[in-house]
Amino acid sequence: MAISDKKGFIRAETMVKPVPHVPEIQLHLADEAMSLWQKTEDELGDLGLPPPFWAFAWAGGQALGRYILDHESEFLGKTVIDFACGSGLVGIAAMKAGASHCTAIDIDPFAITATKLNAQLNEVTLEVVQADITDKVPQEVNVLFCGDVFYDQDMAAKVLKFLDRSLAKGTRVLVGDPGRSYLPKNRLEHLATYEVPIVGDLEDLEMKRSSVFELKTDITAQ
Repeated sequence: MAISDKKGFIRAETMVKPVPHVPEIQLHLADEAMSLWQKTEDELGDLGLPPPFWAFAWAGGQALGRYILDHESEFLGKTVIDFACGSGLVGIAAMKAGASHCTAIDIDPFAITATKLNAQLNEVTLEVVQADITDKVPQEVNVLFCGDVFYDQDMAAKVLKFLDRSLAKGTRVLVGDPGRSYLPKNRLEHLATYEVPIVGDLEDLEMKRSSVFELKTDITAQ
């Protein structure tokens, strides 16, 4: 598959299916994690592309999506960012909940294409941007969503600094996470917890308890 045909690659390697814990939304999803992981490594790995995070409904993203659709009034008319959007699940949920505008951002060009395809599939409009914004001045929006971003120590530290700059601008930051190692637990206000079905070989369990939190300002740094 030619690298220029991202849509073709995504359509060939996924199926359109409802998200297990957010069935109101359909996505292009892979059935087997490891086979697609290997395929992208074999065919695209030498191009320096990230793993195919865009092909799966991760536990934290599903938790955020469920929370958003169950609390629509919190997001009605709001401007939002779906940070490290992957499949675009969270941004799609926000637009379905009545957000006025969503910018979905990821560094992976395949995630960008997948998000566009998934937005069309769900008949919502997203502004989709390929960029690493962690070192940039945060965009002024009402809400920033980040799901499943605290799995790596270096990335978690970098992302948290960016999120702190967003908080300083008055942005509400919501985190979806199943309790990964580098989650800043002392900074989080718990909002909801769900038992989320996932692709079994993505995680250590087929059902993953995942929560939605609101990130609070680090008062010890003031």
